Amino acid sequence: MRLSFERKEYKKMKKDLHPSNYRLVVFKDMSNDYSFITKSCIDTRESTTWEDGNEYPLVKLEISHTSHPFYTGKMKLVDTAGRIDKFRSRYNKK
Repeated sequence: MRLSFERKEYKKMKKDLHPSNYRLVVFKDMSNDYSFITKSCIDTRESTTWEDGNEYPLVKLEISHTSHPFYTGKMKLVDTAGRIDKFRSRYNKK
C-alpha cells in the first residue's frame, strides 16, 4: 500500500481583521463586588488596579454569574438601582 501526501495550500489570514485594542479588562459586578479579568475590546473610560498591582480598564456590570438567579439557585431578583421603588413612586402619584 502506497501513501501519497499532497502539499496543501493554506489561505493567509486577512490583515486588519481583528480589533487593535484587544487587551485585559476587569469586569466588576456592582451588586456583590465580585471582579474578574479577561480579554476584551470593549471601550471604557474608567480604570482600576487589579490584584497584581497593574492598572486595567474597568467595566461595571449590574449582574454576573455570581448574582444571577439561574447560577445561584435562588429565585431572587437583584435590585441594584431601586427599580421597584422608582416604579411605585411614579405610579402612586395618580
